[in-house]
Amino acid sequence: MTEPVFSTADIQALWLTVKLAGIVTLLLLIISTPLALWLSETDRQQRLKTSVQALVALPLVLPPTVLGFYLLLAFSPDSWLGQTLHTLGMGQLAFSFPGLVIASMIYSLPFVVQPLVNAFNAIGQRQLEAAATLGAGRWDTFRYITLPLAKPGFITAAVLGFAHTIGEFGVVLMIGGNIPGETRVASVQIYDHVEALAYPQAHALSAFLLVFSFIVLLLVYGRRSQKGVKGWL
Repeated sequence: MTEPVFSTADIQALWLTVKLAGIVTLLLLIISTPLALWLSETDRQQRLKTSVQALVALPLVLPPTVLGFYLLLAFSPDSWLGQTLHTLGMGQLAFSFPGLVIASMIYSLPFVVQPLVNAFNAIGQRQLEAAATLGAGRWDTFRYITLPLAKPGFITAAVLGFAHTIGEFGVVLMIGGNIPGETRVASVQIYDHVEALAYPQAHALSAFLLVFSFIVLLLVYGRRSQKGVKGWL
């Protein structure tokens, strides 16, 4: 009898990975939209914005294990955050799925914020000023003008944020460990297969993620080519 390509543990890890990426992407779109709007506006707070931009982009250059280490310290029971959560009866974030969500949001933040900033910058001020002249408020302007014009940026941000979360390893291993059904995502499952010298299983999962990532990038850059947008993000 032919063995299945993916074991039950593999499927469980894939499902947990998709669940994590979906939750992280949704939360990041909600959080990143006002942040990207603020960063795209030009005003006198340029120094502050430069500092915020550097902070948002930090995960792009910071080793994942470094970020994971400091988040692990922040989530520990001895930290002020851990003690506050314990006082509120909410449990600990380290080695838990909620902890994975928070860590993944921080690590994938620049992949969602930057496409949104680019989309908002591409709109320009003329149409927004015209809406203000006609008496439209900030919410109406955002809902009926900014949001539709920035739709390609939102799609790119969602796809990149989702795909980047799918491929995380260092941060999720530091924060989540390797708990089946709770924190063992696909990248950690591949690591387990390699450690056990189960190369066929590792190859199957790796090939699946490789094809998935390539298709995601094809869709993103295909859309950007159709829109005539230049740049990597």
